Amino acid sequence: MPLTPRERVLAALNHEEPDRVPIVIGVSNATSMRLKPYQGLKKLLGIDAADEFLYDWPELGTVKVDEETLRRLHVDVRGVWDRHPDWVVERNAKRAPGEPFFDAWGIGQVEITPGTWFPHIHPLANATSIEDIESYPWPDPNDPSRIRGVRERAEALSREGKYAIMATPWLLFPFERAIALRGMETFFMDLVENPEFAQALLRKTTDLCKAMMEPFLKALGDNVDIIKIGDDLGTQTSLLISPRMYRRYLKPLHAEYIAFIKARTSAKVLFHTDGDVFPLLDDLVEIGVDILNPIQTSAGRMADLSTLKKRYGKNLVFCGGIDTHHVLPHGTRDEVRAEVRRVIEHLAPGGGYLLAAVHTIMDDVPPENILAMVDAALEYGRYPIA
Repeated sequence: MPLTPRERVLAALNHEEPDRVPIVIGVSNATSMRLKPYQGLKKLLGIDAADEFLYDWPELGTVKVDEETLRRLHVDVRGVWDRHPDWVVERNAKRAPGEPFFDAWGIGQVEITPGTWFPHIHPLANATSIEDIESYPWPDPNDPSRIRGVRERAEALSREGKYAIMATPWLLFPFERAIALRGMETFFMDLVENPEFAQALLRKTTDLCKAMMEPFLKALGDNVDIIKIGDDLGTQTSLLISPRMYRRYLKPLHAEYIAFIKARTSAKVLFHTDGDVFPLLDDLVEIGVDILNPIQTSAGRMADLSTLKKRYGKNLVFCGGIDTHHVLPHGTRDEVRAEVRRVIEHLAPGGGYLLAAVHTIMDDVPPENILAMVDAALEYGRYPIA
């Protein structure tokens, strides 16, 4: 007898084999798609639905996929999100077209090409002392408008009882917040030349992420199965910082953050980190990560799926794995199908795998390839895996 989507996901999260591999598309900023492929997909499917964006944030560029499309894609998870505070929304609604978008942290998104925005204004770029950190106008973690609608959506999804629920509070990644506040090059220099300042900034961002997470978790209550957090730590070929530096500066804070979440919810923790993070996988297991995303198979040792499964398949659930660097944008439909089959054969046996694209499906991905990915998952993802 077929399982419900939620039963299917929970079985996979418990490292059990469900009826088929669960599919995760469109429910977080790391598993959805850009506007162009979304519009193409709706046209291909004959679906008439409005264009909406996650967090009601067009500058982020990641769409909130409509329910009819989610059903056609056989998505087993539904999302719950926070939002920008009212004052941020109101202030940015009054800005002239093309002017920077400033979030509650004071970080400015700049339009680098039409419709493409990037965090380019770093409000603490010129800070020189810990006093500068302490006197900065930090966002109010208790602003109730941030979590408006969270309780209602989570309760409605829970009453329906059909889908697993993934909650994704945005802007709550402490390392990425520090980089965006300071600028990447400047902050990396801080870690080497001014470690006391770097640690103070990381301490502040971690404390704020925890303070913002608490009301979000309270609003969710028991109506959540997965909490998505993370910090991008890798590149195509290596880590952004050395394992030694990660273990000195970031690992204790990530461990504290995850422990804080797990003390307040029974939901599994999904940790999103791009790139080749293979050298840190033992660390992520140790600090309590349950689900690893996005399994960037084009990046270094993350391409070695058999070793990933053999070494970490009992401790980590893998979410992602379908290449967005080469296969989805440039492959034929048959090549997409072959890649889906390959990834499933490596990661799905024994459970512990949620199929998703590697991060956001970008503008260069044909909608036909999105359907090819999903249809291949339905065909090759039936248990037992051949």
